[in-house]
Amino acid sequence: MTPGERGEDKAEHYVNPKGFDPMDVEVLTGEQERYYQAAQWKIIWWKFRKHKLAVFSAILLFFFYLCVPFAEIIAPYPVAKRNADFLFAPPQAIHLFHEGKLAGPFVYGLNASVDLENLKWVYETDTTKVQKLRFFCKGEPYRFWGLFPANFHVVCPAEDGTLFIAGTDRLGRDQYSGLVYGARLSLTIGLVGVSISMVLGVLLGGLAGFFGGWVDSSIQRAIEIMRSLPELPLWMALSAALPVTWSPVWIYFGLTVILGLLDWPGLARAVRSKLLSLREEEYAKAAALMGAGPGRIIVKHLLPGFTSHLVASATLSVPAMILGETALSFLNLGLRRPAVSWGVLLNEAQNISVVTIYPWLMAPVIPIIIVVLAFNFMGDGLRDAADPYK
Repeated sequence: MTPGERGEDKAEHYVNPKGFDPMDVEVLTGEQERYYQAAQWKIIWWKFRKHKLAVFSAILLFFFYLCVPFAEIIAPYPVAKRNADFLFAPPQAIHLFHEGKLAGPFVYGLNASVDLENLKWVYETDTTKVQKLRFFCKGEPYRFWGLFPANFHVVCPAEDGTLFIAGTDRLGRDQYSGLVYGARLSLTIGLVGVSISMVLGVLLGGLAGFFGGWVDSSIQRAIEIMRSLPELPLWMALSAALPVTWSPVWIYFGLTVILGLLDWPGLARAVRSKLLSLREEEYAKAAALMGAGPGRIIVKHLLPGFTSHLVASATLSVPAMILGETALSFLNLGLRRPAVSWGVLLNEAQNISVVTIYPWLMAPVIPIIIVVLAFNFMGDGLRDAADPYK
């Protein structure tokens, strides 16, 4: 029996003769409209915010990089300040309560003595010496950026007191201040080195992938030769070739150029393989038919197609270069005193017997591990966010 014979009404079917425009603001909801009309980088930012671990890593790296311009203010002591009465002093713990009462952030004083039998310094905590920390204070004088005399610090030890958060080295230099100053070189050497390798990798890889032929063959043979060389011995050989008469600034730039020049082959090969496939896409051929030059096609049309890979490669290359500088400086082939980096600080811990007695000399390992992990986690988040339509 049909619906009409049962007395039921037929449902009317209505077709709108107008075409459907997915960008019609009357059809889209507010959230959809905001998403479809947003710029690419805004969409990347929205997606990146959902990656909680990547956001936390980015915030952590931001605070680490604050040490680059403001190292003198953050560190309680100048990097070369020696405390002759506190050689190999252990880290001083920061306390809030003294004898059950709130006394504010403070450290207990140290009494030093020499153990002639074991030939080492011995320190005892003196709980009668309560040394309150001072914040946003005037302390040891320094030259800000090596240019302007100043004495302002975020935190200072008590008057006639000490503040060795990470202990001291064999010359009585504060390890924590060294870590803060060392971040200036160790963190920037990765960024500058990656900039050099990115420019070379994108340029040479783009030329090889877009033009092909003898250009591709020549660049590929050069890449194969460079990748066949052992990396660490090559770093060591080139670093040892730097003149010992160079100033720390020139050594820094020389080491940066070495790390950048040796890191581009991997990125260049990845860029080449991606361009080989993207140059056959219709939009690339259309741009060529409309008269666009090779440079415009590569930069405007092809490179945005694998931005995620470039971002991931850059964020993963930065910690690799930080580790490279640390290894060379640890082996005394990179930066040297009076320049200070995390690798230079680790150079103090080459003797295993010294490390056994004074383990706080290994303190630079902690920020290195944190920074490397943070870059890796942030790189994962950026790589996912750079593909917003997947």
